[in-house]
Amino acid sequence: MSINLTEKEAYTAMYAFLVKVYERTQSNDLGGLLGDMSTIGDGETADPAVWHEWLQCVAQVKQGKVDIDLHIQS
Repeated sequence: MSINLTEKEAYTAMYAFLVKVYERTQSNDLGGLLGDMSTIGDGETADPAVWHEWLQCVAQVKQGKVDIDLHIQS
C-alpha cells in the first residue's frame, strides 16, 4: 500500500503518533519535543529549527539514506 503525503501531512502524522506515545508514557522528554514541534498562530513550529530538521530528514529518506532496520548485536 502506498499513500502520498505532503511534508506537512507527514509531519502532522508523526506528531499524532508521538502524542499517542506521550499519552502512554508521560515522558517529559517527549512532552518537551512535542512542545517544540507544535505549531503556533502563523503555522510555524514553536521551535523554528524543528521544521528545518524535519525537511532535512525528509530529504534523507527520499535519498535512501535512512536505515530503519533493527540491528541486534549478539
